[in-house]
Amino acid sequence: MQQDAVLARLEARLGRLHARQRLGIESDHEAQVFGQGLNFFHIENWYSVHAVIRNTLRVAGLYGRGQRNAGRVRLRRNTIVSPRLPSAFAGFTILHLSDLHADMSQPAMAALTELVTGLDYDLCVLTGDYRGQTFGPYAAALEGVARVLARLRRPVYGVLGNHDTIRMVPGLEDLGVRMLLNEAEPILRAGALIHLAGIDDAHFYRVDNIEKAASGIPPGEFSLLLSHTPEIYRQAAHAGFDVLLAGHTHGGQICLPGSIPITLDSNLPRALGAGAWRHHGMAGYTSVGAGSSVVAVRLNCPPEITLHRLELATGQ
Repeated sequence: MQQDAVLARLEARLGRLHARQRLGIESDHEAQVFGQGLNFFHIENWYSVHAVIRNTLRVAGLYGRGQRNAGRVRLRRNTIVSPRLPSAFAGFTILHLSDLHADMSQPAMAALTELVTGLDYDLCVLTGDYRGQTFGPYAAALEGVARVLARLRRPVYGVLGNHDTIRMVPGLEDLGVRMLLNEAEPILRAGALIHLAGIDDAHFYRVDNIEKAASGIPPGEFSLLLSHTPEIYRQAAHAGFDVLLAGHTHGGQICLPGSIPITLDSNLPRALGAGAWRHHGMAGYTSVGAGSSVVAVRLNCPPEITLHRLELATGQ
């Protein structure tokens, strides 16, 4: 798609200000190593260090094992209990995929497509980072995502991550993904509804707007927020969201024994870096992701997809 056509579609879809703001920030900062974003250092943008990591793992005899681990995607299950959930949504199941990095994680994507085949769920969400690099071409990433989407049931909702250019939005929506960019959608079931909101990248580009995303959600009604990063957990909880689904951290990706991360590339408590957690009554879940970033290896941190089952709290 020609860039002028992409810009025209983005302006029609998002409004002139959001589209041009995001594109301008990308142009200024997309490959920046230091500064910009919620944390100071961005290893994913320091491409000269990637070979150092690979060679270090080779010398340690861990590179081959790490590559094999990166392709062994597993299915995890998580139950989310809330007293505000409408009874019609008891048992409602959400398939959560994050951090596909589809153009550099081909073995993981092949395993993922097999894993999702035949799964029973009501809705699928994608919490960003479809591309391997943080700048440059994105056609291969869209092609990889298309192969995954061919195995997924609709509806599918998504948000962008710090590896994603907003230029990918028309392509993703053409593939059938309803992208939520500081927006919300009602989800209907048996005459009841819940609200699904999503924000643009809050980690690096910082173009998230929780207030806008939540503006149409009536107080007291059950709502979920999709964010690429869990770093906005405080804002999400105070905005009244019942659930926050996120990714970004990869759970550390290369971890010490016991799944202890060396780094989460995030400004947040380590307890929120992987799996289920709670903050001020809000249920959260940080996916460790299905793909890999920087180097396609994983140690002591297997890739995952997650099925979240919503249940109504009783006896309260």
